[in-house]
Amino acid sequence: MSEINQAMDPGQQLSQDWWRTEIIDMRPGEIRYRGYPIEQLIGQVSFAQMIWLMLRGELPGPGQGELLDAALMAAVDHGPQAPSIAIARMAATCGVGLNNAMASAVNVLGDVHGGAGEQAVELYQDIAGRIDEGAALDQAVSAGLAHYRDLHGRFVSGFGHRFHPVDPRAPRLLALVDQAAEKSVVNGRFAAIARAVERALGEGRSKPVPMNIDGATAVIYAELGFPAPLARGLFCLSRSVGILAHAWEQTQQGGRNKGPIPRQFLWTYDGTPQRDVPAQGD
Repeated sequence: MSEINQAMDPGQQLSQDWWRTEIIDMRPGEIRYRGYPIEQLIGQVSFAQMIWLMLRGELPGPGQGELLDAALMAAVDHGPQAPSIAIARMAATCGVGLNNAMASAVNVLGDVHGGAGEQAVELYQDIAGRIDEGAALDQAVSAGLAHYRDLHGRFVSGFGHRFHPVDPRAPRLLALVDQAAEKSVVNGRFAAIARAVERALGEGRSKPVPMNIDGATAVIYAELGFPAPLARGLFCLSRSVGILAHAWEQTQQGGRNKGPIPRQFLWTYDGTPQRDVPAQGD
């Protein structure tokens, strides 16, 4: 215990212990993350590796940081048709700062827009648990999908896309997972489960239901051992890059109070037809 701590009275100690963290240790002239001095991390550890360190407590092993980096990079943007990106641009036209525009956008990354990766990880982990209990892969997938639909409805997060017949990001990410499995960076278990889910969803259909970016990044997060809730947090980090880029671009383009549709177009009103306010006494 340092001399400073030894000299503390109970009230001072209570104040210092109000917040407890294993993440950062800091005092004048010293900053350590998970025990590593910041001056040693700078220039040697990538941003993705730093994310791993902050969340997991240790630096990633060979190949793990690169796989995490690929998942984060692949999901940074999907254009202004994505609500979070559109909100960032609309907020920027309201005269707020970049941080306000970013916060407005990140705040809509919920269960429907932003939560698909978390739900896909939960599905994969549920299927893996059923396999661990002795079920065959196809049996576990069938039971896992039935359980998922009981909880969330018929649409399965991580599969199918309203814009892309085949999401171009997913095959590339899965190829990287396969390469990592060949090098024993991951074991490939969740990639096999995801592909089995994809096959099951396509059975009896004229068109397949291919894996999308959320399903593919969920494979990576599950393979790397991240808990399902962190899949959403990691997506928020990833999409924040696109949010920042669009907010900054819109700031440079200018524009004031731009709403979701051009002003020459109005929304559809389907309420009560025009009517007069009753005269007093009627």
